[in-house]
Amino acid sequence: MVVSLNLCLGLAAAIFVVGMTGFVVRRNTLVMLMCIELMLSSVNLVFAAFSRQLGDASGHVFVLMNFAVAAAEAAIGLAMLVEIYRRRRTVDVDELKSLME
Repeated sequence: MVVSLNLCLGLAAAIFVVGMTGFVVRRNTLVMLMCIELMLSSVNLVFAAFSRQLGDASGHVFVLMNFAVAAAEAAIGLAMLVEIYRRRRTVDVDELKSLME
């Protein structure tokens, strides 16, 4: 079975919409970070699909760079969340808005 470009793009769009909806709706910072990871994964899927369609390896290079950015974002974001939780005992975004003041 051959997977078409339209199917890959549809799946990527669905994953991106789920991630975007979760980011907008949820107020838990950890869930928001996971939703950002979902959105980055959907972009990776688009890069890989177009790379396969065009027969060019440059899309795969972008996927590898995006993996590095996602790993750094997850490591730094989780470290910040752990420290904020230790100090404030919450990771609710509405509670954390006082950090800006």
